[in-house]
Amino acid sequence: MSAGSEWVERYVAAWASNDPDDIAALFADDAVYLTAPDVEPRLGREQIVAGWLEDRDEPGTWTFEWSIIHEDDGFAVVQGRTAYPADKDYLNLWIVRLDPNGRATEFTEWYMHRPH
Repeated sequence: MSAGSEWVERYVAAWASNDPDDIAALFADDAVYLTAPDVEPRLGREQIVAGWLEDRDEPGTWTFEWSIIHEDDGFAVVQGRTAYPADKDYLNLWIVRLDPNGRATEFTEWYMHRPH
């Protein structure tokens, strides 16, 4: 399994658990997490964990399908689909930059409503 695939697997597990230790393990100390165009990035592991928990999705309220569409030496592009069966369905595109330890130094996510 590639470093990018391993990271996404751990991300999905953290998403399902909302465990602060699982979330923190995904990111380098000084990581940058860009969540939306008009929102200030989350800077550093502590801000990332706090923001994640503030905006968390409850377990069982979503599904996520994904694939790596490109990966090269610490850089991965992930295409996904997040479905919230109660009300929303999104297409996702992620850019993930990883350090040698498999932690994200930068994570950028884009999402848009999926047409029905």
